[in-house]
Amino acid sequence: MSTPLRPALSTVPSVTSATVAELRRQIERLEGSAHARAPLPFGIAAVDDHLPGGGLARGALHEVVEAGPAAEFAGSATLFTAGIAARFRGPVLWCLTRGDLFAPGLALAGLAPDRVIYAEAGRDRDVLPLVEEGLRERGLAAVVGEVTRLSLIASRRLQLAAEATGVTALLLRRWWTVAEKDLAALPSAAVTRWRIAPAPSEPVPAPGLGRAKWQVDLVRCRGGEPRSWILEACDAKGRLALAAALAGRPDPAAARRAIAR
Repeated sequence: MSTPLRPALSTVPSVTSATVAELRRQIERLEGSAHARAPLPFGIAAVDDHLPGGGLARGALHEVVEAGPAAEFAGSATLFTAGIAARFRGPVLWCLTRGDLFAPGLALAGLAPDRVIYAEAGRDRDVLPLVEEGLRERGLAAVVGEVTRLSLIASRRLQLAAEATGVTALLLRRWWTVAEKDLAALPSAAVTRWRIAPAPSEPVPAPGLGRAKWQVDLVRCRGGEPRSWILEACDAKGRLALAAALAGRPDPAAARRAIAR
């Protein structure tokens, strides 16, 4: 009688079960480390209460899109991104193709110049590899990348890299044409997508400039619903604020929930 070349089928399930069990343990460890990261709160109840976990997820990919009339300069979106990065601790890697960032402006949003490391690429497609490489450096607080195009595959790579190290990725979607603007609406693996536009400021009692206001739209949120707010722009510590005219008003969502009970 010849010796069988394959093991008996009865021995295969035990090996498979052990392999599956080990894979499950690895997944649980990865998920546990991701869930253990405390989110970054905005400090505004209306915003934090709406976000899953009570703030912006750390170790994740987030997109910020400029929606103002001067979208090619991405002024509001840039300052919004800088304010988020400012509230993380540690150095920030900023990857871009155009050296048009105004350091004093970033400082007014809380991001001091000595915290920013600039990496300038010659082409838009070279920015994403820089961002991915930066996300592997656990010593960084966050990595900002200015890009026009972002494929679903590339966004998944960035999301996985951010999850692995806990470094947060902030992609600033800049565009100069209507066709490029439409690219920012395509699906991606980002946990959140924000759209920022200037809003009319309130008159100030004395001559001078008041605090700028933004319309902040949460266009996409994993595990949450879209929502819009009118907020005051980042202060010198990167913090947003609910517009003064709206601060005393009750949250309509909370009122609806109370009526439904």
